[in-house]
Amino acid sequence: MKKVLFVFGTRPEAIKLAPLVKEIQKYPENFEYKVCITAQHREMLDQVLDFFSINPDYDLDLMKPNQSLTDITKRALGGVSEVIASFKPDLTIVQGDTTTAFTGALAGFYNKSKIVHIEAGLRTGNKFSPYPEEMNRILVGHITDYHFAPTIEAEQNLFKEGIRENVWVVGNTVIDALILGLNIIRERGDKEFIQKFSFIDFSKRIILVTSHRRESFGKPFEDICGALKTIVENNDVELVYPVHLNPNIKVPVNKILGGIKKIHLIEPLNYPELIWLMNNSYLILTDSGGIQEEGPSLGKPILVMRDVTERMEGIEAGTAILVGTNINVIIESANNLLQNEDEYQKMAKASNPYGDGKTSERVVKILLA
Repeated sequence: MKKVLFVFGTRPEAIKLAPLVKEIQKYPENFEYKVCITAQHREMLDQVLDFFSINPDYDLDLMKPNQSLTDITKRALGGVSEVIASFKPDLTIVQGDTTTAFTGALAGFYNKSKIVHIEAGLRTGNKFSPYPEEMNRILVGHITDYHFAPTIEAEQNLFKEGIRENVWVVGNTVIDALILGLNIIRERGDKEFIQKFSFIDFSKRIILVTSHRRESFGKPFEDICGALKTIVENNDVELVYPVHLNPNIKVPVNKILGGIKKIHLIEPLNYPELIWLMNNSYLILTDSGGIQEEGPSLGKPILVMRDVTERMEGIEAGTAILVGTNINVIIESANNLLQNEDEYQKMAKASNPYGDGKTSERVVKILLA
C-alpha cells in the first residue's frame, strides 16, 4: 500500500485535484491517502471542498490579509514540512503553479517523498508572466518524480529542459472536474441557479467575463474595461462580470462599467455557479487558465485577454484567440464572433485539446504500476 498526500491551497488546485482524490478513493487496498490544505485562499477553497465532498485531514489555515509571497511561502513550507514529517507519504501530489504547489513539492523533496506533479510542463518562456506562477512550475518541474503533462506541447516543454524520464501525457484533470461538477448539478437540479441569476435576460446572448491577472493592473486593465463597454454598446447582448475583490480590479471596473444597463457586475462566484453560468453563456472573455481549458468542452469560444498564455494548444486548435489587452483587438475579435455566425461556429465546434474527462483514471493506473 502506498501512502499518498495531496497538498493544495487555492480554488483552482482543489478543482483540478478533486477528481483525482475521488479516483484514488476507489482503491482503498492500494492507497492510504490524506489531504493537506494550506488555505492560501480560504473561502473560495472551502466552497470547492464542500461541493465535491472532500474533507481535509490537515488544515494549515494560512491565509492572512494582505499576505505577501514571502509570507505565504515561508509559512506554507514550514506547515507542509511538519505534515509530511508526521505522515511520511510515499507520494506527495501537487497541482499546477501556485505558491502552495511549489512549497508542497519542496517540502516533499526535503523529506524524501516522491513528488507527483499534475499539469506539468506549462510554460510561457517569460518568468514574470504569469507572475509568480511561471517560476513556481519551473522549480516544481525540476524536483518532480512523476510528471503528468496535459498535452504533447507541455511534454515537449519538459523535454527542452532536460526532463525526459517519467513523463506522461494524460490530458487535464480540469475536464474531469467539469464533467463531474455538471453531473452533480444535474442530479441536484438547477433551480437555485435560475433564481441566483434571475436578473440576467437569458433570451439574449450572454458574454461571461473573468479578468484578474496582476500583470494587467493599471492601463491594460482600463483598456479591457473600455473594450467591454464598447462591445456591449455595439451588440444585443448582456455581459456578466464576477468582479475580483482586489481594489486594483474592483475600482476601475466599477468606475468604467458601473451603472451600464446591460452589464452586470456581481460578486465572485463559487465553482458550481461559475460552471453553470459558463454552460449558459454564448461567449467567454477571460485571463483565467482553467477557463481556457473548460470553455471548449462546453462549445464556448474563448477570447484570452493576456499578452502571453501557457495554453497555446487552444489557440492552435482554434478554440481560443489570444487578444491580449489591446482595446481594439478585443473589440474587433468579439464583434467578429457576435456578428459572424460562421466564425462563431468554427470556434464553437473546434476539438478541445485539453482532455476527455479520463485523466484521473490514467494517472491512478500509472501510480498503481
